[in-house]
Amino acid sequence: MTSRQAGEQRPFNFSPGPATLPEEVLQQAADELLNWHGSGMGVMEMSHRSQDFISICEQAESDLRGLLALPQDFHILFLQGGGIGQNAIAPLNLSQGGVVDFVVTGSWSSKSHEEAGRYVKAAPLAASGAASGYTDIPDLAAWQLSPQAAYVHLCSNETIQGVQFPEFPDLAALGSTAPLVVDCSSDIASRPMDWQRVGMAFAGAQKNLGPAGLTLVLIREELLGRALPICPSAFNYELVARSQSMYNTPPTWGIYLLGLTARWMLRQREGQQTGLAALAARNERQAAKLYAAIDASDFYINRVNPAVRSRMNVPFTLADESLTRRFLDGAEQRGLLQLQGHSSVGGMRASLYNAMTDEGVDALVAYLQDFERYAG
Repeated sequence: MTSRQAGEQRPFNFSPGPATLPEEVLQQAADELLNWHGSGMGVMEMSHRSQDFISICEQAESDLRGLLALPQDFHILFLQGGGIGQNAIAPLNLSQGGVVDFVVTGSWSSKSHEEAGRYVKAAPLAASGAASGYTDIPDLAAWQLSPQAAYVHLCSNETIQGVQFPEFPDLAALGSTAPLVVDCSSDIASRPMDWQRVGMAFAGAQKNLGPAGLTLVLIREELLGRALPICPSAFNYELVARSQSMYNTPPTWGIYLLGLTARWMLRQREGQQTGLAALAARNERQAAKLYAAIDASDFYINRVNPAVRSRMNVPFTLADESLTRRFLDGAEQRGLLQLQGHSSVGGMRASLYNAMTDEGVDALVAYLQDFERYAG
């Protein structure tokens, strides 16, 4: 493969993660790869305890806090292990071995529920979307919350099924005093979050925030200090918080790229809006355009209730599924990459994370229309 020539457009990458990153972020990282700010070292070569890297980490944390409008009583933890790792680490830190309620709306919350069962006394289903084939979110009025729950877990955006909570539930209004724990791996930093309704949130960085290998935990101070004795020290939220994410060597390259990406997001504009509000408006507009193209005929199918359709991950199938391979091959030839759906559900999936451009969405919509004309 040869390097890209000046002025040559990159293909459009619709991968669900690791996902496309802003081109200017990648270019800055490339420019600084061998020599960060005249230090004579690349970031990957620095001691995590050096003043150079500490300045990188502090700036990344500050920019991320500002971007997310994260209250000061929340700690930002930089960890490893991904969202799947947090399926064990969260109950080890927060459950106190008791009861944890789960709202299961797709594959990822189902995995979280199954894993937590290894560490807690009980993990009842407060609600499940299984009856709808995970095409909808159960009505809040039907949730059955346990009065003794240590916390309530949900996944804000199901990457595989394409189901997204339009907003976080107000557990207090449902009669629960438990904190809400949110797996927001695939929609973190894509829209404003109501932190008043959240006790802890976690996310892998590889969707909207940077490369794979970095895991983000955002946790209220009051929830620290509850870890079970069997919790590994490196994953004890309190120990990590008190050591400013330096209890062990953190994923330094991922933190650096998260910082570059956060600064890129802070600079984004959409009309009069900036930062996260601008990104949310852009994401809503791009998703609406793609869903409109899918809904325009019976050739393409998305079965998710429109009220809870994801703005990040748009799964769809062909009415004639025998054309799927042909569709994917044709898309790749047009520079529309990684559109294949998850192996558990098949079909196609277009992920529209923050770095996806309007040009990419327009190119995909044009291909949908062209493919229907010549293959339909």
